[in-house]
Amino acid sequence: MKPANAGTKGYRRLIPSMTALVEFESVARLSSFTVAANELGVTQAAVSRQVKFLEDTLGVRLFHRLHRSIELTDEGEALYLVVAGSMQKIAGVFDRLSSGPVQQELVLAATSAFSHFRLLPRLASLKKAQPNLQLRLSTQMFTADLRHKEIDVAVRFGNGRWSDGTATLLFDEEVFPVCSPKWVASRGMPQSLQDVANAALIESDSTSEGWMGWEAWFNAVGLRPLRLNFALRCSLYTDAIQAARYGEGIALGWGRLVHDLVESGELVRLPVASLKPDDAYFIVVPHGRTITAATDSLIDWLRQDSLA
Repeated sequence: MKPANAGTKGYRRLIPSMTALVEFESVARLSSFTVAANELGVTQAAVSRQVKFLEDTLGVRLFHRLHRSIELTDEGEALYLVVAGSMQKIAGVFDRLSSGPVQQELVLAATSAFSHFRLLPRLASLKKAQPNLQLRLSTQMFTADLRHKEIDVAVRFGNGRWSDGTATLLFDEEVFPVCSPKWVASRGMPQSLQDVANAALIESDSTSEGWMGWEAWFNAVGLRPLRLNFALRCSLYTDAIQAARYGEGIALGWGRLVHDLVESGELVRLPVASLKPDDAYFIVVPHGRTITAATDSLIDWLRQDSLA
C-alpha cells in the first residue's frame, strides 16, 4: 500500500529555502540589498546570493537591477505579494502565541491634518468600542508607498486607485471658506466670492493628490480673480487652520476636518460658495496585510461617523 502522501511534493521540495524567501521579502520591501542586509544582520553579498538562488531556482528574474536602484519585475511583484502576506500571518500567530492576551497594536497612517482634526477628537469613542486595541498613529506628510512601511491601514485622499493597497471608500468631502468669529466681527461677513478674494487669505501647501489651494478653488467655483491677497502661507494645513482660528484671515475649510470647529463656533463657515471635489477619503489596506477582526473594527469605526 502506498503512503497517503505518495506522489505529492512536500513543502521542502517546492520551497527549497525559507531563508531565501525571508531575505527576498526584505529586499523587496526596502528596495535595497544594502538596507535589507542591515535589517537582517548579514552581509549584502549573502543577501544577493540568496536572491540569486531564488531566481535560478524559479528560472525568472525577480528584480530589475538599475544603476542606483532596484525594482521588482512582474514575477517579483507576484512573489512578493504572496510572501509578504504569508509572513504577516505567521508573524501574527507567533506574536499572539508568545505574548498571550495582551493589547493588539494596529498602525494607522494618516496626514497630520486628518489625525489632528478627525482622529484625535474621537479616540475616546474608539477606546470604548475597542478597549483591547492599542493604536499607533503614523503621520504621513506625503502619500508614501505602503509596501515600505509597517502600516496596517491608511487613510488617503484621492481617486482611490493606488497600486500598493486595496482602497475602500470612507467618505466624500466639501471645501468652503472659514474664518474666526473675531474676524467676521471686525470686518463684516463677506457677501460674494470677490469679497473673499479681496480679503486676507491663508494658504497651505498641497501634500496629497487632489488637495487644492485657493487659486484652484476659486477657478472651480467660477471666479478667476486677477490677484489674491495672501496674508500667510503655511506648510501644514493644521497651521493654516490655527491661524484662521486666531483671526489672521480666511482659510479653506475641508469639511470633514473642520466639522467640529464649525459646530463649536470656533470657526465660521462663510456662505459664499462651496465645492465638492471628485476625490474622496479612502481606507487603504496594504497588499500583503491580513485584515484581522481588529482591522475590520477599526475600519467600521472610521466609517460610522461619516455623516458628521
